[in-house]
Amino acid sequence: MSPGATALITHRVREDRQADYEKWIGEIAPLSKASPGNLDWHIIRPIRGLSETYTVIIRFDTKAHLQAWMDSPVRRRLVEEVEPLFADGGLDFWFIPEEGKARAPVRWKQFLVTWSAIFPLVLSVPLAVAPVLRLLGVADNRPLTILIATGIDVFLMVYLVMPRYTKLLHRWLFS
Repeated sequence: MSPGATALITHRVREDRQADYEKWIGEIAPLSKASPGNLDWHIIRPIRGLSETYTVIIRFDTKAHLQAWMDSPVRRRLVEEVEPLFADGGLDFWFIPEEGKARAPVRWKQFLVTWSAIFPLVLSVPLAVAPVLRLLGVADNRPLTILIATGIDVFLMVYLVMPRYTKLLHRWLFS
């Protein structure tokens, strides 16, 4: 007898979209539960002020049944529908594969992607910040310039660049 298989899936949902996510859960849960070999399905909801993460635990009788559900066109369609509800991830989400598998790209690929994303920011953001600081009369304050520029760099990396860049390079990263 097979020992079974379990998937642990986490989602960080935008606070203003949690009602939509709950509706989506109401749609996907019965479909998952009705899949061949499904043994169990649980959701752990975030606790306001302590956690922002929904955790879904799905157990199947065999790895093949779990994989069939994870690869099913129905699940794939529902996952695509829910993606706009997710909060952008920080560093810990940059290199997590979309398939929900617990693997990450090799370190040298992570290095190259991160370096190639941050290099243009490190060059361009200080150039954009300098005129503003001159207007404020603090252009000669190098620590303040670096503080502001690195803050903008990190913001752009976490919220704009890396979520999109890793999605664009997904095939290469996980090959």
